[in-house]
Amino acid sequence: MRLNTPQRLLNEHEVANSCSISVLTLRKWRSQKRGPQFVKIGALVRYRPEDVDNWIAEQQAHAAPALEVAR
Repeated sequence: MRLNTPQRLLNEHEVANSCSISVLTLRKWRSQKRGPQFVKIGALVRYRPEDVDNWIAEQQAHAAPALEVAR
C-alpha cells in the first residue's frame, strides 16, 4: 500500500472546533468508539478530513413521519 503523505491531518482541537463540541467530548467519544475514525502516530491522535466528513454525514437525523390524529 502506498500513501501520498502530503495529505492534511487534523488534530483533535480542529475537529472539535469544526463540530462545535469540546475536546473532552471528542476524547470521550473516541474512547467509546463513537466518533470519527482516527489515526495514532505515536502518542498523537490525528483525523483524516474525509473520515470526519463521512462521520458527520452518517450522523444526519431523519425527521420522524408526522402522526395523524384520529378525530
